[in-house]
Amino acid sequence: FANTVEVSKYKGEYVKPSDARKTLDDLGVAWLERQKGYLKPSGYAVMETTWRVRVQPRWGHVALGDIKPTAVQAWMAELGTVAEDRKAVGAATVKRAHHVLSRILADAVQDNLIPKNPALGLALPRTKRKTPVYLTHKDVAALADKSGEYGTLVLLLAYTGVRWGEAIGLRVADLDMLRKRALIHENAVQSGTGVHVGTPKAHKQRSIPLPEFLVKPLARQCEGKQRTDLLFGDGEHLRRPHPVSGWFAKAVVAAGVPRVTPHDLRHTAASLAVSAGANVKAVQRMLGHASAAMALDLYADLFDDDLEAVATALDQARTATIGSSR
Repeated sequence: FANTVEVSKYKGEYVKPSDARKTLDDLGVAWLERQKGYLKPSGYAVMETTWRVRVQPRWGHVALGDIKPTAVQAWMAELGTVAEDRKAVGAATVKRAHHVLSRILADAVQDNLIPKNPALGLALPRTKRKTPVYLTHKDVAALADKSGEYGTLVLLLAYTGVRWGEAIGLRVADLDMLRKRALIHENAVQSGTGVHVGTPKAHKQRSIPLPEFLVKPLARQCEGKQRTDLLFGDGEHLRRPHPVSGWFAKAVVAAGVPRVTPHDLRHTAASLAVSAGANVKAVQRMLGHASAAMALDLYADLFDDDLEAVATALDQARTATIGSSR
C-alpha cells in the first residue's frame, strides 16, 4: 500500500484523504462563476437554476469522497419519479442536472481531489423529440391575419425560419430590399425579467432570402424608423408572448390552425421550402443549423419524396442507356 501511494505521488494521481472530505459546495459556486466566461446569459441562467434547484440541495453538503455512482443513479431516478411533495421532471431536466453535477466532479478529478468521477458512465433517460407540426400556406395566411399588428412578424417566422430572438433583434439596416436578403447577426434572448442581446446560435451570422411577397410588408414595417431602430417593437425588444394568454396563442385559436408556438414556425419554414424544391443544404443555411446532417436528421420525413425521385431517375437513366428489361 505504501508503495502504491508513492507511485501515485510520482504520477501526480495521489488524492489526499482530507481533500476528499471537501463538499460539493466548496466547488459548485466557483464552477458556476467560471461558466460566465463561456456561456451566454441565457445559457448561464439555465445552469444557475439547475445548480440551485436540483444539484445543490441534494449534493451541496455531501463530501466529494462520499458521492457514489449508485447514489447518483438513484438520485436521477428519483427526479423522474412522482413523489408526494413534488412532481416528476422531464428527461431533459434530469440530464441537465446530471450534466452540472458531472462537470463539477470532473473539476474535482482534475484537481486531484477525488480519483475518478462517480457521475460518469451512468444510464441517462432518453429524451423524446417533439413531432414537428407543419402549417400550410393557407394556415400561415390565416394565422398572420389573426395576429393583427404582428402579422408581418408571423410571416417572417414562417417563411424564413428565423428564431424568435433573431427576428425581434432585426434592425432596419439589416434588410437589403434590393437583394431581398436579411442579415441575421443579433439574437435577443429573454432571460428572467431582462432581454440579453448577443450573437446568433453558434456565434455565426447568416444572410437569409426574403420571398418577394414579404418585401412590401417589411418595407411598411420600416416606415418612420431610423436605420438603427428595431424592425419590430417600439424602441424595445418584443417579449415572447405568453403560451396561453398571449397574442400568438389567441391568434392560433382564432385562425383554427394546429396548435403551434412561434418556434414551431421554423418547422413550417423548412416544410414550405422543401415543398418548393429546396435541397437539404439550402434548408440548413436558411435555418442556421450547424450542418446539413443536422437539418436532415430533424427533417428527414420532408425528403421522403426525394427517395422516390432518385429511384425514378435511376430507372430512366438505365432505360436510356441499355433499354428496358423484360
